[in-house]
Amino acid sequence: MKTEFVKKEKMDKKWYIFDASGQTLGRFVSRISKILMGKHKPTYTPNIDCGDFVVVINAEKIRVTGKKLTDKIYFKHTGYIGNLKAQTLKERLEKEPEKVIIDAVWGMLPKTRLGRKMIKKLKVYRGSEHPHSAQKPIPIENLI
Repeated sequence: MKTEFVKKEKMDKKWYIFDASGQTLGRFVSRISKILMGKHKPTYTPNIDCGDFVVVINAEKIRVTGKKLTDKIYFKHTGYIGNLKAQTLKERLEKEPEKVIIDAVWGMLPKTRLGRKMIKKLKVYRGSEHPHSAQKPIPIENLI
């Protein structure tokens, strides 16, 4: 029996919506990255973007375990000498909780052209409102 690889023209893209309220960050993000890569489909092909679109709402209500709120530090360098900026997870969740989820998902995707295509299919929003209701996203309660 031969393995059949599906062409990207035959891929059907679906939209899923996830509610982040009360979810643990790492487990939540690993499930999202699986859907973005397309590993939940039987037609998964590693060299084709066969994943689906993901909308995440209530990003500010994500939770973490242990002392990660104070111990986990995000670093950013401006490019100038001595300008290494540090921010704890607690500060980042207060200012930009969307970036916390996006950065965690990006850490689980391949760092190639294909990975950059996949991360563009992730839409993260702070509240429960989102502008993608026209795509009729499928709500996911029980995560894969």
